[in-house]
Amino acid sequence: MTSWNLAGLRTHQALSRYSTYEIGGEARFVGTPHSVEQLQELLELAYRRGISPIFFGGGSNLLFPDQPDPDALFLTTREMVEVKLEGDRLYVSAGVPMSMLAVIGYGLGITDFDFTFLLPGTVGGGIYMNAKYFDRHISDTLVKVHYIDLQQPGTVQTISREECEFGYKQSVFQHNRTRWFIVGAEFKLSSIAQAADLTAIPELVALQEGKLPSHQLPEFASHFITWLKTKEGLGGQDAALTPMRKIIEDRVGKMHFSYPSCGSVFKNNYSVGEPIGKLADRLNLKGVQRGNARISPVHGNVIQNVGGATAADVIELIRHVQDAFDRNYGFVPEPEVVIVEGQATQLQQE
Repeated sequence: MTSWNLAGLRTHQALSRYSTYEIGGEARFVGTPHSVEQLQELLELAYRRGISPIFFGGGSNLLFPDQPDPDALFLTTREMVEVKLEGDRLYVSAGVPMSMLAVIGYGLGITDFDFTFLLPGTVGGGIYMNAKYFDRHISDTLVKVHYIDLQQPGTVQTISREECEFGYKQSVFQHNRTRWFIVGAEFKLSSIAQAADLTAIPELVALQEGKLPSHQLPEFASHFITWLKTKEGLGGQDAALTPMRKIIEDRVGKMHFSYPSCGSVFKNNYSVGEPIGKLADRLNLKGVQRGNARISPVHGNVIQNVGGATAADVIELIRHVQDAFDRNYGFVPEPEVVIVEGQATQLQQE
């Protein structure tokens, strides 16, 4: 390979287009492979040219830099959307939206994935963070994870759930962030009808045909809320949709989709006994603004882009919250958001 003319490679892309924060400067190279084979070709070319790969999924839990590293290839799985069903095992590639799992579960008549409804991001990102909603985690029904190890980029490795070291918003993949890249996973379904057919789920077919729901928060939320309302219109008050209706009430009520954001910025510190949001509320941090980034007026653990915010604005607010917690509570909250380093100085992790 001697040129950059490869399927799935784009040049001079604004990273703000690839993040739910809608923040990020222009990247020299962005890879959007549709398959593991395309991903491996991009990795091979990057290594030959001395370009460093930076992995991400739907961009829902990260902050891109204002000045990206020009010698980096930003690789996203968002167009890797293969789904296969074999008996009670469901294989899902890393780029499938988390919320699509809820749609698939509804189509198969199971409740295994109800909690993923309206969770932004992709399955790969969800596994990386062990995504949760209340007391349910993406790892609950997980069996295996498939990934590429950059020290052995030519083959796909497999790891069992037990080896993934899952904890509260933790996994072994975070410890190997610069080496391991999730490409797919297998889930064990609680039950499955013998006649189950994924091709009978029109939303999944549309996804695989390239009709992806937008990763921008307002459009993303509207897409899946409209899906639920359509199902209600066809079947009345279907009890199977009740958990998803409650999620809409909770997340829309907290303005999760009103402005670009990454959702919760900090991990909760359960040794303290209260969520970060409530602790921030007590310090009157809601509504505090730096530049065009603002702590949500209704949720103290969400930093919003209220229009044209920069990564520097968000980082300044993160530092402000950390300093306030350190002074008043005696601990520094750990960021959940992944801060991607660029040419400018980034947040120093405590």
